[in-house]
Amino acid sequence: MSNNITVIDRAGSPSQVEWEPEQTLMEALRDNDFPLLASCGGTASCATCHVYLEPQVVAGLGERSEDEIELLEEAEGFDAETSRLSCQVAHAQSLDGITVTLAPEE
Repeated sequence: MSNNITVIDRAGSPSQVEWEPEQTLMEALRDNDFPLLASCGGTASCATCHVYLEPQVVAGLGERSEDEIELLEEAEGFDAETSRLSCQVAHAQSLDGITVTLAPEE
């Protein structure tokens, strides 16, 4: 079952999009034509899919990997409570209705 999520683009405009079960969050954003470079293709080796999630959502996702932490800490606009690499966020029914904000471009 797909999730409906709200995406806030870099201009501050919200959009409602569907996130399919087989997709990572990065894939859902890219497939809905949001301007994410995702230049590494989802292998957590760049930070071009950096997004902000609500703090309670981030807390519920579990620990970030060391690679993800390292990349995020070097990213422009890093926020310890809300930053995630969208390629590292797997679809889960518990994420239905979340709000995702695109981070500034590097």
